[in-house]
Formats: sequence, structure tokens, C-alpha cells
Amino acid sequence: MEASSDQEADMEDISDWEIEEGLPQFGDQFIQKYLDGRDALIEQEKSQRSDNSFRQSLTPMAAEACAIVSRILAEEHQTVWTERLEHGTSEKESISMYPGMTFSLAREAMEKTKSWQIIQKLPKGALLHAHMDATVNIGFVVEQALATEGIAMSASQSLDVTKGCQEAKIQFRYKRSLQKPDASIWSSAYKPSQFVYITDAADSYPDGGCEGFKRWLIKICTITEEFALKHHHGIDAIWKKFADCFLPLNTLEYYEPIFRSAVRRLLQDLVLDGIAWVDFRCVFAADFFLEGAEEPSPDNADFLRIWTEELKKFKASEQGKDFWGCRFIWTSLRFWGKKQIVEHMKACIDMKKKFPELICGYDLVGQEDAGRPLADVTPELFWFKKRCVENGVDIPFFFHAGECLGDGDETDQNLFDAILLGTRRIGHGFSLYKHPLLMEMVKTKKILIESCPISNEVLRLTSSIKSHPLPALLARGVSCCLSNDDPGVLGYGSSGVTHDFWQALQGWENLGLAGLGSLAENSVRWACYSPDQPAKVWNKDIADGKYGQGIRAQRLREWTEQWNKFCEWVVMEYAIDYGGDDER
Repeated sequence: MEASSDQEADMEDISDWEIEEGLPQFGDQFIQKYLDGRDALIEQEKSQRSDNSFRQSLTPMAAEACAIVSRILAEEHQTVWTERLEHGTSEKESISMYPGMTFSLAREAMEKTKSWQIIQKLPKGALLHAHMDATVNIGFVVEQALATEGIAMSASQSLDVTKGCQEAKIQFRYKRSLQKPDASIWSSAYKPSQFVYITDAADSYPDGGCEGFKRWLIKICTITEEFALKHHHGIDAIWKKFADCFLPLNTLEYYEPIFRSAVRRLLQDLVLDGIAWVDFRCVFAADFFLEGAEEPSPDNADFLRIWTEELKKFKASEQGKDFWGCRFIWTSLRFWGKKQIVEHMKACIDMKKKFPELICGYDLVGQEDAGRPLADVTPELFWFKKRCVENGVDIPFFFHAGECLGDGDETDQNLFDAILLGTRRIGHGFSLYKHPLLMEMVKTKKILIESCPISNEVLRLTSSIKSHPLPALLARGVSCCLSNDDPGVLGYGSSGVTHDFWQALQGWENLGLAGLGSLAENSVRWACYSPDQPAKVWNKDIADGKYGQGIRAQRLREWTEQWNKFCEWVVMEYAIDYGGDDER
């Protein structure tokens, strides 16, 4: 370890009292030997990190780009993060800025930084953990609903704010015609469940008319800053709010004209955010309505057909020409009973046979603590695999597991079952760091952890990125990637994953730009490209990486080229102000 400039200055200015006390100096040989041993120990630990090989393979240009970003971060730590946030919440609660602070409070400030501009352009590879219906831009969906003829809304009770309407169930439907309502939906005289046209409801909204209505509707479909910050209310409370968002949201977006527009906008936003592939998760349980239909489609074929059409059109467009594509992991809700899960599994197999290129896996979703643990669903899961074989389809598992705070309870033990049942990736894996044996098994079996740090924060597993356990997994050599989970509902204001990448860069000093690059490369390596692969071929493909054969290796080589071009851009754009050695 070389002596720093401060240490050298200290050597030149040794005070009399230090001499009298015999205080050792940094220049002393035994102190230098200690520091050299310290440096060696740190390097030894870093060599065990999951991103170590990626760092060792950096080109000189990429290494310089990483150094430049580190200098920019150091500057922002001295400027951006020393001022107070300028909105009411921070002033009221006296919250000061710091790197990696709570997402809901940092979002406005982060989007104005140089580091944000850089991370936006980073090629992020594949988005592997995103629930499709909660990834859309909700503001856009609201605008589309207001512009679509025949969209009506109903509520389970009056939405008169003076009477209290927080528990009202609100949904939307296409209606060819409606009788004139007996009273405004905002009136205490409103008849529950009576439909009114959304444009009439918007125009008569008592707090700001149509613009106020838009704000209100977005608010009921998202977790607002107010909810996100109240961690003391606990996990169950925030999950109730989270679940309540989906009835209005799904009934808004699952009408064909709105759905087509939302899909196009979603794909556009993802490409702009540097995402080339997506493995969406979708429950496929909400009713879907074709244009002009007042009765829902009998199954999910219309949903998947329309998605296929819009994806094909997007990839043929100028904006989508470099988009690799997307597939769906079919998900059931873990709180369902046996019969409902089995029937949903049958539908999954049926849709896989009709849309083999689109369906790529199976999962169980919903609040883990409140739902059935994987151990309880084991009979249905074994039945599912048997039925898949009988029907000549391969639908591997991509389980959510360990999205909890428990340590040895049945929810935490979902990690054991996910691994034993052959999951190819683990969604969240938040509690995995408590299980050293399982971490070694995950490494041996080449299972990727899909980490969603902002989601974990908003849903109250951690107070901020600073206390997130992902650095512990990376340090132990566990392969991970970053995802955004439900950005529309979680209040991102966008569909991309830049917010998660940026928060990770700010919160974890050991990561840096190279660490982000490694996480992005992992996402490309573990994506579910078509055609499907049996487990043995999948694992070999993962191990071979860009030196292998087939589509996975090709995508990894393409991403590496994008990464190197990005690093070149960073150097060309910022070298004048931030280039050179670290002593500048």
C-alpha cells in the first residue's frame, strides 16, 4: 500500500510529542508491511466476488470508463449529496441528502445527475424479473383510457371523499351504451357498482376536473411516496396497498385498444432504457376484452395473439430493429387453493402448445408470507411436470423465493424447495444471504438471483439500498442480476431499470461501473431465449457463455460489443473533465 499524500505530509511534519511518545509513523517498515498485508487481504476477498472475472477482462478503454464514473461519483458525493432535498417532505422531516438514500425521496434528485445520464445509456441486456401488467407506464394508460370511446368505470361504494372511500373497489369496462346515472360517482347518492363513462367522471371530478381525475387515478394504481415511506406500518400493510392497485390497473389496460397502445409504449420505453430482451411474468388471470366486446375472451389466446402481433410490428420498426424479443413466465397466485392452481396449470400447458415461442416458464407469485409455501404446493408442482411430459412440452421453473425477512420460517424455507425443485433462477432471493450452504448450491447449480432492490425497499424488506443484502451475495460469488419488478405500480414514473442500476451504483461502494456491467452481462447469460432447452443443455450453455454455440453465445457477444461502445462513449464524453490518473 502506497502512502497517501496526507500520510506523506504527516511524515514531513512529525511533532515533538509524537517523537517523545515513540508513536509509529506510516513510513516505518513494520507499518508498511502491515498495510501491504491489508491490501493483499482485500484483494484476496475481491478475487472471490462473482464479478471478478468480468473486471479482469475489461479492455483499457472500459477500465478508463469505470475510473471516470468513479470520479464523477466522488464529485457528486461532495455536491449533490450535501444539499437538502427541495420538496416538502424533506423540509418537514429534516431529511438530508446522502448516496443510496430512500428511493422515493431521491428519485427527483437522481434524475438530474451526470451519473444518471451515464447509467441511462448503459446497455442493460435483459430484464429478467418484471411483472408485465405492473411494468406499463400508468400515466400513459390513463391518457389512453380517457381517449378511448366507451370506457366506463364503477365503484363498490360512493367515491364521495367527505364520506371516506379508501376501501372502494374500482374497475373499468367498455360499454356500448349506458343509461344516465342516478347520481355522480362522486356523490353520496351514487348507486354502488353502477357504470358511468370515464370522461363524465373525469369532467365532474370535484378536485380539479379532468387533470385532478388523472392524478387521482394514477394514485390509486401506484404506491405513492406517502405509503412507501411509512415503513413502521409493516409488510402486510404495504402489500395490501400493492394488491389493491391491480383491480383498477388490470381492468384499465386489458381492453384491446388500450392494451395494444400500452404494449407499444412499453416496448419503446424498454429499448430507450437500454434493454434488449425481457422475460415477463404474468398471472394470466384477469379478464381480457377484445375491441367492442362487453364479454371477456374465453381464454388467454387473444392476449397472447395480440402481444405476438405487436411484438412483431415493433421489431420490424426502426426503433425496435435491435430489440431481441421477449417471452412470458406463466405465474399462478400462491394463495390459490389446489384446484385453482391445477386448473391454471392446465391453461399454462394449453397456451404453451398454442404459443410455444412465447411461454417459457412457470412460477408462483404474490406475498410469500401470506401465501402457500412451495413445500405445500409440491404435489401440484410434481403433477405439473408430469403433465408437461405427457403433452410434449418443457416448462421449467423460475420461482420467487426468499422475498421475506424470516430466518428459518416456512417462507424463508421456500429457498430450499426452489433449489430442490430445479428452479433455473430465483426471484428476489432476499433472505439467501442467511444460508451459506444454499449459496454454495446456487453457485454449483448455476442458478441466477434476480434482485429487485427498489421493490424490496418500497415493499419494506429494507429501509434503503444501503442495507440491502445483495452485496453479501456478490461477495460470496453468487451470480445475480438487477431487475425492476413492478416499476409502474412502485412509482418509478418509467418502465425501465435505470433507477435500480443507479441506486446500486450509489449504495454499494464495491460495485462501480464494472460491477453494473457484470450484472447486466449476467442478465444476458441467463435469459430464456428460444428455442427451449432441457436442463443439461441450459447449464452447459450458461457455463460456455459467449464462447459457446447458439443464440445465447451470440447475444452475449452482441452485448459485449454494446458494452465496449458504451465505455468508449463515456471516455469520449467525459475524459476532458474526468480523465487521467486518480491524483488529478
